[in-house]
Amino acid sequence: MARFCVLCGKDSISGFNPQSVGANRVRAHRRFKANLQPTMIAVGGTTKKVLVCTGCRRTAAKSA
Repeated sequence: MARFCVLCGKDSISGFNPQSVGANRVRAHRRFKANLQPTMIAVGGTTKKVLVCTGCRRTAAKSA
């Protein structure tokens, strides 16, 4: 299963670990992952369990 938000498409991005930068400027690679939560969403007449980021989840709760 792909790890991205179904509503907005937010995905993980790559970057550098800020604690790893020392005197010799060696940077360690890391992944910043989206905070995805399983949520029930009504699609048509059925409910479906999908992964949604917390930002979209809060926005959906405001409109509901």
